[in-house]
Amino acid sequence: MHKTPKYILTLTAPDRAGLVATVARFLAEQGAFITEANHHTDARLEMAFLRFSFQDAGRNLPELHKLREAFEPISRALKASSEFYDAAIPMPIIIAVSKFGHCLHDLLHRWKAGILPVDVKAVISNHEDMRSFTEWHGLPFHHLPISKETKINQETKIKSLIEDYNVELLVLARYMQILSEDMCRHISGRAINIHHSFLPSFKGAKPYSQAYDRGVKMIGATAHYVTSDLDEGPIIEQVVERVDHTVSAEELVNIGRDTESVALTRAVRWHAEHRVLLSGQRTVIFK
Repeated sequence: MHKTPKYILTLTAPDRAGLVATVARFLAEQGAFITEANHHTDARLEMAFLRFSFQDAGRNLPELHKLREAFEPISRALKASSEFYDAAIPMPIIIAVSKFGHCLHDLLHRWKAGILPVDVKAVISNHEDMRSFTEWHGLPFHHLPISKETKINQETKIKSLIEDYNVELLVLARYMQILSEDMCRHISGRAINIHHSFLPSFKGAKPYSQAYDRGVKMIGATAHYVTSDLDEGPIIEQVVERVDHTVSAEELVNIGRDTESVALTRAVRWHAEHRVLLSGQRTVIFK
């Protein structure tokens, strides 16, 4: 059965009068029917962020590579960073995990159910715990143990797997290792991490026990892009849940894991749908 091709255009450019009209006019002239249009201006930076979803309006919309070529002169004139994507092609990803599997479970369930627009190629882990679950889903499982002495070699293997599988995103689904600066540079803009984010926050061993001892009233999780600044990359999504004195330390762990799964899955989906545009250390997200 024939399906109408659906494409996405994202654009970041210095803000100017008529910018949106210029892009929309180009798409219309190419025979595109716009199904979703998003625009945001960062007044502080004087930058504009655009995302258009569109499909063939019945007038022989050109193929993707021809659209790119035709739009290039306009992009240069606008001093813009722009890209076209085929919305029908799911984004290839690799998931890295350690011993905690809740985020991995949620990602693979949604992937298998067709809810998440990604193509999971493999799972990487520094432990064997998630092997059977991964292989049950028909995915390759790469056990890459790590120590202080083998860190460089282990990360080199991860880089090779990213290239071999031709993936566009590395998802750190509670991968409990600090990446080197070199690794962070290598995957800049192509890696998403999840970590607990308490209000107030607690670091070190047993953060949920610390939170319980302090009687927190709200816990949550943050999904963000990976940078060399530990847990300080541009934030994509945050999920919080209110708790009270009746919640035990064990229940805090379960609630916290739920928020981690939700935040990470949302971040991966928005990234895969090209809804996240970077504005310095901030993100513009067209939901």
